Amino acid sequence: MERIFAPWRIRYVLAPKPKECVFCSAVKGEDREMLVVYRGEKSFVIMNRNPYNPGHVMVCPKRHVPSTEELSDEELLEMMKLVNMSIKAIRLSMNPDGFNLGVNLGKVAGAGIAEHLHFHVVPRWIGDTSFMPVLADVQVVPEALEESYEKIRKAFGSIIEK
Repeated sequence: MERIFAPWRIRYVLAPKPKECVFCSAVKGEDREMLVVYRGEKSFVIMNRNPYNPGHVMVCPKRHVPSTEELSDEELLEMMKLVNMSIKAIRLSMNPDGFNLGVNLGKVAGAGIAEHLHFHVVPRWIGDTSFMPVLADVQVVPEALEESYEKIRKAFGSIIEK
């Protein structure tokens, strides 16, 4: 059996699991520490600490709500605008071939954090899925979170300036 080393993952594995909602903590926390890429008035963009691919972000309302139907029109509109801004920023900084966009409402639908609504924006590249998940039950993410964070945050800055 071959080994693949991903030493940055140990921080997540060993870290104490938060008692508070991670998205609510991000609302109050420092951007770099929480990996918040951009803050709007009612919602924000945050890196996924367990990404499917480099550049995987989530768009979350600042309010702790579990479903889209609990959002105000202003919150829903801003979130969708941030989804679009995220796509633009990731295109600019990482040049993906496409995107997966998604939201899971409830545990049964696959939501890892069902209590706080979040939209996933996942960049995709031709050939980004390899034999590793099928044969070795291993996912290879070829870029460190901090590198993706810096690229995308910089791209958001250039989009906002326009």
